[in-house]
Amino acid sequence: MPEWLRDSPQWLWWIGAALTFGIVEMTTLDLLFLMLALGALVTAVVAGAGIGIIWQVLLFAVASGLFVFALRPVALKYLRLEGRGGPMGVAGHVGQTATVLEPVSDRDGLVKLRGEDWTARAELEGQTFATGDLVTVVRIDGATAVVAASTPEDKPFDLEPPPA
Repeated sequence: MPEWLRDSPQWLWWIGAALTFGIVEMTTLDLLFLMLALGALVTAVVAGAGIGIIWQVLLFAVASGLFVFALRPVALKYLRLEGRGGPMGVAGHVGQTATVLEPVSDRDGLVKLRGEDWTARAELEGQTFATGDLVTVVRIDGATAVVAASTPEDKPFDLEPPPA
């Protein structure tokens, strides 16, 4: 081993380990390696104070364990939308209530869905909806929302704030 490598401060090794864990975290996005990186950073601070290597390794194990078992579940709860049970993307539109902006028939129309204007068509042939009606999205075909009549308990979901 080169002399410059052997004589480098121990806290620098822990910073290197934290950076390595951070890079691995960027590829996994599971927050596990982020918790290990935090444990390595805590250990780097202690290593800078001159604590022995055995205590450093023990501190790394304890700190990383605390981060993994205490902080990671809380972080996952707030960072992952899947954990809230809501589908994302186009699948997230199905079942949502939309407001008819222009009359909707089985051929064409326009609705406001989650704050955006969508082309729409009625699910059933011959069915029409007037401007202002509430409809429910039953599926998405390309860039067109296929809609059906809403039940009375359906409420519109609009991202725009109410008028002041």
